[in-house]
Amino acid sequence: MLEIIFTLLMLVLLQAVLGFDNLLYISLESKKAPLSEQKKVRKVGILIAIVLRIILLFVLVSIIDFFQEPFSFLTGEIKDIVHFAFNGHSLIVLAGGGFIIYTAIKEIWHMIAVQDLNHDVEAGAKRTKSSNAVITSIVIMNLVFSFDSILAAIGLTSDIENSTTAFIVMAIAIVASGLFMLVLADKISAFLAKNRMYEVLGLFILFIVGIMLVTEGGHLAHLELFGNEIVPMSKTTFYFVLAVLVIVDVVQGRYQKKLIAEQEHAQNVQNIEDVNEPEA
Repeated sequence: MLEIIFTLLMLVLLQAVLGFDNLLYISLESKKAPLSEQKKVRKVGILIAIVLRIILLFVLVSIIDFFQEPFSFLTGEIKDIVHFAFNGHSLIVLAGGGFIIYTAIKEIWHMIAVQDLNHDVEAGAKRTKSSNAVITSIVIMNLVFSFDSILAAIGLTSDIENSTTAFIVMAIAIVASGLFMLVLADKISAFLAKNRMYEVLGLFILFIVGIMLVTEGGHLAHLELFGNEIVPMSKTTFYFVLAVLVIVDVVQGRYQKKLIAEQEHAQNVQNIEDVNEPEA
């Protein structure tokens, strides 16, 4: 019994840690919905995703070999340039990573290209998507993010002899992590709304998440380019890069505030000197 409780706690912790990038995507994606619908979109998207995660868990437990075994028609090599052996797992992870990279680059480019940020906020309705479209995106990407965590959960519960008990433990962990996301999604979205400068940081983190998924998908597909095997980005490397990005952003923000304060002080001094300067 103690072993089951310990496994459950480990699973909940695993789901919470791996769910951070998912939360960030949900917060950024929900902004594309009409303002009055954003909170509802986040809640509905996460609730649907929880149900589908449990269904996905049941499917993976039943046919896990199908996702792990390479497809014969997607296995081969092109001279000495590319070698590949794609399976269901690798295709899902690659597609999810590619979509996240595309989304991040598109949003970053929009931030650079727009001339007036204030006008862009007011005209944001022109770039909005329907609530159903945003919910669909959140649910799909939630499933992509959850794929690896579910496989990891299956590995962690492999020591539990009773398969029904193992499934119940994994299902409880999925529901607990989903409720955790439900609570934090609104808080993260509110924070980004009040501190728009952190949107850039969030998008670059999302970009790195996409790269991590692509490298992992390439590794799962046994992809080799010019004889070099694609190595997945480790979680340690990801969190290290994440920490560096956050530190750089905080330092840059404080330094920028200091420069602005110095410029304003210099301008005030210059204005006083201009006022006090005697006329010729």
